[in-house]
Amino acid sequence: MKLYEPISFRNVTLENRIVMSPMCMFSAEDGVANDFHFVHYASRAQGGAGLIMIESTGIIPDGRITSKCLGLWNDEQQKSIKKIVDFVHKFTKSKIGIQLAHAGRKSSTWGGKQLSKEDGGWEVVAPSAIPFQPSDCEPTVLSVDAIKDLVQDFKKSAKRAVEAGCDVIEIHAAHGYLVHQFLSPLSNVRTDEYGGSFENRIRFLLEIVEAINEVIDENVALFVRVSGSDYADGGWDIDENVKLAEVLKTKSVDLIDVSSGGNIFGAKITLFNSYQVPFSQKIKQQTGIKTGAVGLITDVKSAEEILKNNEADLIFLARELLRNPYFPVLNSFENNENCFFPKQYDKAKPEN
Repeated sequence: MKLYEPISFRNVTLENRIVMSPMCMFSAEDGVANDFHFVHYASRAQGGAGLIMIESTGIIPDGRITSKCLGLWNDEQQKSIKKIVDFVHKFTKSKIGIQLAHAGRKSSTWGGKQLSKEDGGWEVVAPSAIPFQPSDCEPTVLSVDAIKDLVQDFKKSAKRAVEAGCDVIEIHAAHGYLVHQFLSPLSNVRTDEYGGSFENRIRFLLEIVEAINEVIDENVALFVRVSGSDYADGGWDIDENVKLAEVLKTKSVDLIDVSSGGNIFGAKITLFNSYQVPFSQKIKQQTGIKTGAVGLITDVKSAEEILKNNEADLIFLARELLRNPYFPVLNSFENNENCFFPKQYDKAKPEN
């Protein structure tokens, strides 16, 4: 099966095409990963996934979605990430990456609602003074100097990720968070070099990509997660994603991880199995860049068809790996494929 074939990005070779998608756990204290995170990620690595992606991780304190999100701006946070990475590398065959992010106007929240400073929240920023929900406060518009500072913050966190041993760094440019807010004309109405034209709206992301490439080498791959559509008239759409992918392909981006939505409050999205795969397919087939498919992919048959139909190169699994950490190895047993299984568990293999 193609699902169990290796694939390489730079010098990073994944044992199979199954990826644990980054999923927020909202369980950190001061941005530091704890024992829960260690068990959570180590379990999925022992379950045989080719790549483990650590959840959306804030590059600065005010860039987190919530006060319980992971961060990577200080030594203690870096040490907690390194503990997870070291285990995965020593005891499994999985590779491990981290998603770096800034939530922008969708930060300072809890339970889906924005928190005031009195309730433990903080000032939120965005490309333009447009709140996400009508009940949210008006975000502070980022100055050009502040944008340049954030590019450097992404770079600093990426450097920490490299020092912690991560194999992959993913830039979160989807789901209505800060980079996506710059990309979409519905959330970015700036009139300077970061707004207006397509070239200006993608500038922030390109500067982040270029900055991160300065601190990684051929032993660390670079992914970008995008939203295939805003699901709103006049918003960020698949055609602009294709144009973006053409540019990212020239900037040493190794894979586009294609999700959708998240930027427009109340947008109507019709959900069904593999509903986001057409976005991945179009980007891959029109640009030639490698892509990852994500979104209600719950079984091996569907995953295999996506790969065989050239609709994606990797399969990102989210809720399915929450339900079953051993999805990769158990399905390898059923399909007579090779997949990592801890030697300590050999007695549980079917042939035994």
